[in-house]
Amino acid sequence: MDVREIMSEYWKDHAQKSSSIQTMMLDSNAEELSKDEKPEILSYLPDISGKTVIELGAGIGRFTTILAEKAKHVIAVDFMAEFIQKNKVANAHLNNIEYLCEDVTKMEQPEAQADLVFSNWLFMYLEDAEVQKVFHKMLGWLKEGGYLFIRESCNRPSGNIPRKSNPTNYRDTDLYEAFYSSVSMPCDENHSYGFDLVLSKAVDAYIKHKSNKDQMVWLLQKVKRSNSSNFGYKNFQDFLDNQQYSRNGILRYEKVFGRTYVSTGGYETTKEFVDMLNLQAGQQVLDVGAGIGGSAFYMAKNFNVKVVANDLSSNMVSIGLERAQEEDITPDQVVFEIADATKRDYAAESFDVIYSRDVILHINDKLSLFKRFFKWLKPGGKVLITDYCCKAGEHSEAFKSYVNQRGYNLLSPQQYGEVLKEAGLVNVRAEDKSDLFIQVLEGELKKTEEMREEFITEFSEEDYDYIVNGWKDKLVRVRQGDQRWGLFYAEKPAL
Repeated sequence: MDVREIMSEYWKDHAQKSSSIQTMMLDSNAEELSKDEKPEILSYLPDISGKTVIELGAGIGRFTTILAEKAKHVIAVDFMAEFIQKNKVANAHLNNIEYLCEDVTKMEQPEAQADLVFSNWLFMYLEDAEVQKVFHKMLGWLKEGGYLFIRESCNRPSGNIPRKSNPTNYRDTDLYEAFYSSVSMPCDENHSYGFDLVLSKAVDAYIKHKSNKDQMVWLLQKVKRSNSSNFGYKNFQDFLDNQQYSRNGILRYEKVFGRTYVSTGGYETTKEFVDMLNLQAGQQVLDVGAGIGGSAFYMAKNFNVKVVANDLSSNMVSIGLERAQEEDITPDQVVFEIADATKRDYAAESFDVIYSRDVILHINDKLSLFKRFFKWLKPGGKVLITDYCCKAGEHSEAFKSYVNQRGYNLLSPQQYGEVLKEAGLVNVRAEDKSDLFIQVLEGELKKTEEMREEFITEFSEEDYDYIVNGWKDKLVRVRQGDQRWGLFYAEKPAL
């Protein structure tokens, strides 16, 4: 039998027993598990009101009903006729669902018709070549700006129902990243369509109920990008992971800043700045560009708050998860996400505090981001940011070259504060902390020079020279006045 016949027999075996939620989730505790898992999965989706949705692997309609209640039109696809029939019966009261009993590897749909392609446990039942083929199809089906949501079991099974055989592909998460990163489609002579990552994270419900961190979700967006953009990298995440924040690069920064930290001053500045927030037990904190978790761990441990720690670099999050385990930090305290804060969306009024350290320098449209912060904050919520800045006026050619090479977008501290105000935030404080920056840089440089042999043994002489020369160059830029370091505090108006 070929792969599709094997999969068909596999699911027929389960369908003959019962076309139930237990069959779909392959878990005897499915109903209890689903109470937490289903709303969580749906919370990661973009707004689909009035939109067109293609649901792949729709099964008996566990998600079809909710999707159709919100969307304008849902195309529910499954290759098992038994499941499609049960889906039809369950949703007979809805007239905006089109049912297709088809093999997704062979089905065709019109180009650029869908706002969202949704799949829950599909690709683990396909071979690698089939996954690549379907990713290319889905890129074509989506409108520009449309979204792809996928959820998969990685590395190991998730359910506890015995199976005669198990032809499932429990891939490593990196392989799914390779699938979506490598697909592209010509748009015009100078542009191509591809997928940008919005969100990647483990499913909290499976961590809570089964201590399983290998249930993963991804939310991707179809974007048009210049064939010559991003310094030759596929997208900005690829640039971060392979250039500025490679695993080796992160670890050598950590060696300077201190265990679990990759931002200026490490523990000392974190303690000083977090004290400004008057955190209270039980509060919800969003750490934007959380790196490998140092600030998030500090807040969770010392103030009993829950932190959502997001970072666009998969290398950062990977090391952060390792450090969380070493520091006995649980997902109830800190939840890591690989996410693009400019595209990721949270429910309105989700957070008491939004915190960010030396990250927003990467973002061009700061106003749009700060408006998102405003939406996500509860009334009276607080924002605290440190960031690289520049002086007002003209800059040296050397500084312009440095900023261009890094792809930074820098404002003066005063300009930065004005953008926060424009976003609707109040009680804005914009402070130039460049004197503190110099003090911290000098201390970190001295520390690195004192541990030269240890650093070279752990990394290399090239890595040592990169850090020392980099810190010396930063000191020159700050002392000359071109580069500044800003501290920003703001609040959302209370009701």
